[in-house]
Amino acid sequence: MSKRDYYEVLGVSRTASDQELKTAYRRLAVKYHPDKNPNDAAAEESFKEAAEAYSVLSNAEQRKRYDRFGHAGVSSSAAGAGSWGAPGFGGIEDILGDLFGFGDVFGGGRGGSRRSSAQRGADLRYDLEITLEDAANGMTAQLRIPRLEACENCKSTGAAPGTQPETCNTCNGTGQVRYQQGFFSVARTCHACRGAGRVVKTPCEKCNGAGRVEREKQMEVKIPAGVETGSRLRVPGEGEGGTNGGAPGDLYVVIHVSEHEQFERQGNNLYEAVPITFTQAALGAELMVKTLDGEEKLKVPMGTQTGTVFRLRGKGMPALGGRGRGDLFVSVTVMTPTSLTREQRKLLEQLSEVETTDLADKKLVDKVRDIFG
Repeated sequence: MSKRDYYEVLGVSRTASDQELKTAYRRLAVKYHPDKNPNDAAAEESFKEAAEAYSVLSNAEQRKRYDRFGHAGVSSSAAGAGSWGAPGFGGIEDILGDLFGFGDVFGGGRGGSRRSSAQRGADLRYDLEITLEDAANGMTAQLRIPRLEACENCKSTGAAPGTQPETCNTCNGTGQVRYQQGFFSVARTCHACRGAGRVVKTPCEKCNGAGRVEREKQMEVKIPAGVETGSRLRVPGEGEGGTNGGAPGDLYVVIHVSEHEQFERQGNNLYEAVPITFTQAALGAELMVKTLDGEEKLKVPMGTQTGTVFRLRGKGMPALGGRGRGDLFVSVTVMTPTSLTREQRKLLEQLSEVETTDLADKKLVDKVRDIFG
């Protein structure tokens, strides 16, 4: 039976890049791998066909010969694609190792090696909500972290004091059991020791052989000024404890800054909306506006319109690491009164008469001054 075109096998064009070839092969390897399709001869054949195509096309020199002469130009290389020492097979080993975690199954590690019994503890995540003021000034947070810690009674081995875990007889301490499935040798986690490579015959009474116990850790974590939502602080060694003497994991504190009733934050800048009266906008005024550091004087010039934005330099959020501060932008909105006293209504009616009869002779602001001044 004639072989299919290698580009057709991988489902790519003849101008496909190396990355496109790798992606296409990765997809087919996942789909047809014997470990996912046991006792399926068709899947195994498709898997071998894809491996052969990729082993040729991923090698620049072989690809040139194939593009020029077809299968005849690479017949010797293609025939050896299924052997462990075939040229270009390293790329396939790397891909399959990444996909299925086979480690030393491919290449020179077929004899197996003993698995290290010490296992690092898992990293933990803690979500911390703080106020905008806390984010601006920095703070010390009191945390309570539930976690698994190394059992002190058995030194995290899981074995009762005076005893030691024994090498697993099923996998001889490698943590993996190998199976031959057609074209490939496949390694799976040992069911007897669950990949640890060792078996506890006499479990520790404190941890029931787990090597770790559940505890709640109280700790202080310093939150630097300038953090924002999504900032992540790493606390080394404060994750879950390891097993069999393994190092503990790390704790990651993820910051969430709650919304503020007055300020809106964008990066290191703050934005604030301030209402002003019609007379303040027309005549000008000095306002006291709130900032994170207290009240600050803001001068509003006469004739200010709704939507005018004023900038207070250095009154925003501090930059993380202490490199300066952002600015505070104050947007003013002229408020129209919804109810008037008799005197206010009378004054506004006088202003209305001035606006319609004498606006061309005198500036509006001067008229406002005359009426309200």
